[in-house]
Amino acid sequence: MEQNLIFLLYVFVLAMFAGYEVITKVPPMLHTPLMSGANAISGVSLIGALIVTGPQAATLSVWLGMFAVILGTINVVGGFMVTDRMLAMFRKE
Repeated sequence: MEQNLIFLLYVFVLAMFAGYEVITKVPPMLHTPLMSGANAISGVSLIGALIVTGPQAATLSVWLGMFAVILGTINVVGGFMVTDRMLAMFRKE
């Protein structure tokens, strides 16, 4: 059990470093289009969190799933707001 936890923490830390390196290498001009594309990924994780949070007893996984639903919803809505704002810059008046 303890070895499994250490392995999962190891993978998590490596994913954090890899994600940081990938995100910092993105030029500012590409950030908003990539963010709008990432909304699809957030939508998939939101659906997964809704499945985990389904009608079950109040366990730790349900509370974590509800927290993931809240954060995923904030991410998706914020991403769509930024995308709409970006597209408004290109509209002709």
